[in-house]
Amino acid sequence: MYNEPIFLKPKFKDRIWGGTKLRDVFGYTISTETTGECWGISAHGNGPSTIKNGPLAGKTLKEAWDEHRELFGNEKGDQFPLLVKILDANKDLSVQVHPNDEYAQIYENGELGKTECWYVIDCEEGAELIVGHHAQTKEEFVGMIERGEWNQLLKKVSISPGDFYYVPSGTVHAIGKGTLILETQQSSDTTYRVYDYDRTDDQGNKRELHLKQSIDVTTIPHQDIPLKQTKSINQGLTEIKLVSQKYFTVFHGLLDGSYKAENKDDYLLVSVISGKGEIVTGGNSYSFSKGSHFIIPASVKDYELIGNAEIIYSYSNKIK
Repeated sequence: MYNEPIFLKPKFKDRIWGGTKLRDVFGYTISTETTGECWGISAHGNGPSTIKNGPLAGKTLKEAWDEHRELFGNEKGDQFPLLVKILDANKDLSVQVHPNDEYAQIYENGELGKTECWYVIDCEEGAELIVGHHAQTKEEFVGMIERGEWNQLLKKVSISPGDFYYVPSGTVHAIGKGTLILETQQSSDTTYRVYDYDRTDDQGNKRELHLKQSIDVTTIPHQDIPLKQTKSINQGLTEIKLVSQKYFTVFHGLLDGSYKAENKDDYLLVSVISGKGEIVTGGNSYSFSKGSHFIIPASVKDYELIGNAEIIYSYSNKIK
């Protein structure tokens, strides 16, 4: 039996809008000064995480999913369902939208759709996100795009550290510059760009837009999804359930001391955004610190978290 947490080595992505905060804040080793994404928990083919410890050390999370489904509660499906990232938006991300499962299945070679959510780890004063749009009909939406009426079309929100946003597929959105975010999402790498500020890459080329696909998949009019968040204190863990929707349930936790638990969720994805501690199971202790990403597999039936840390953790709702 695999009676230990699965610690993961992230994959990093260079992005035109990226910076150095993944190194400066989290201590990751990055290869460029424009590193935008840390794929901390990923089994996606475009950047699978590598297992760091235990009998599966050296294998990718995708290989573990394919070959040892018992670690994941024997959850069905060809693809590991979730992907957890940390994003460093040194500059504005493009305005974009993602397809749902049905559209992606047909037009993106069987890729999953992409519903996601954001926890704002930190941001500069005055930082903003784009979440939604003001068009009431498809005709109005298309007309405002054609006329370049971006300020009138896009719905902007001011943000502060600790804010949380749920972004279902079909939502026009963008992360603004000066923002550090932890993103929990379906395991998908399909993005349709609506607008990219007419930026060019280092070769002088504008990035591709995907207007037809964007118009096809955008929810019109925009719909804000109300979230019912709940807070609880259990032993040394103060927990807020941030969202529980179709694909995932996501929590924010503040660990101050000790928290003992049974593993009732088959497998749990954990990312440490500050502090440090240890997870004790099977008579062994495993240290974690800021920037650690690990999975508590279904084979671990009980465990104890000890330390002072801020964590984001989630599980797939496909198994519920």
